[in-house]
Amino acid sequence: MNLHEYQAKTLLSRYGVTIPAGILCHTSEEAKEAALQIAEKTGSTRFAVKAQIHAGGRGKGGGVKIAKGVEEVKQFANDILGMMLVTPQTGADGKLVRKIYVEQNIYYAGEEEPQELYVSMLLNRKSGRVMVMYSPRGGMDIEKVAEETPDAIFTEEIDPATGLLPFQARRIAFNLGMKGNALSNMVKMMHALSKAYQETDAALVEINPMFKAADGKIFAADAKMTVDNSALFRHADILDMRDTDEEDPMELEADSHKLNFIKLDGNVGCMVNGAGLAMATMDMIKQSGASPANFLDVGGSADAARVEKAFRIILKDKGIKAILINIFGGIVRCDRVANGIVEAFRSIGNIEVPVIVRLQGTNAKEAKEIIDNSGMKVSSAIRLEEAAKLVAEAVNA
Repeated sequence: MNLHEYQAKTLLSRYGVTIPAGILCHTSEEAKEAALQIAEKTGSTRFAVKAQIHAGGRGKGGGVKIAKGVEEVKQFANDILGMMLVTPQTGADGKLVRKIYVEQNIYYAGEEEPQELYVSMLLNRKSGRVMVMYSPRGGMDIEKVAEETPDAIFTEEIDPATGLLPFQARRIAFNLGMKGNALSNMVKMMHALSKAYQETDAALVEINPMFKAADGKIFAADAKMTVDNSALFRHADILDMRDTDEEDPMELEADSHKLNFIKLDGNVGCMVNGAGLAMATMDMIKQSGASPANFLDVGGSADAARVEKAFRIILKDKGIKAILINIFGGIVRCDRVANGIVEAFRSIGNIEVPVIVRLQGTNAKEAKEIIDNSGMKVSSAIRLEEAAKLVAEAVNA
């Protein structure tokens, strides 16, 4: 589950991560009042006004503005609230901005040179350990840094038996170029971040930039956080932070029916049982010259009701030009799935896009007979390569 910046910062601050003073706002008047409160608390005369959406690159799309005063905060809030913010991570349609976050200025004057850093924590699936990825070159796309200056990317893996050790936190601080108070502050920050990552069951915590202020203080100037869905039963407070306005309506509907569905940008709707088979099916579609429009795993209990719900969700995507059903009958019998497909067709009515069905495994022969005798306009296939070829022909017709 993805969190907004303000939610991630609220969580991280509970574990000792230092964050700038900030207030969530839904109107420009609230933004102005928030700026006044922050000014009274911190003495700040400049403020950051940030759109809150589940996407990175907000600044590039005009979703982050630096205001020189309270009145400018109100003006920027008016500009950002209600806009369709387009970033490299939103797609061409963008996302509607419903709320903003007003923050204190942390780029204040002092004895030291301010510095923008990059720090993230995520699971290294190859080693099975949590990895800290960090760089002294923050505030920009880390992918670009890795491509152009790979020597500026550092990693540190954490032993699950010990957690982040003091010498590792110090090494991270040294590699980031920290000295004096900034070094000790960074060490404390890393221990706080590590504890937050572990105790919230996070899948990703990304701070970009992690900011060293002119007085040596370390701030999480931005925060991106994803929590493992499978662990949310342990975190009712985090589950309450879920913002369904930021989620795809088709994915929400699928989730309500316990279907594993992810919307993609292709032109072939997929209905498969089993995540591994679903991935292989998507690969075959891609290799055939078409492109998958979704990942959809109907699971082992692919009965008529479940198949119908899956069909209806797929058909809501107006960009699809064909549908591929690829079922392997291991636990579930193919004839049962075939009956489900037939009932779904009859319930939904006229399905205009071509449908290709591949059923293999238990009772596959009986399933093919059910499909062939149903009167439905579908194409059947035995091999996956054959199914993918039929899909490509349908898409390119």
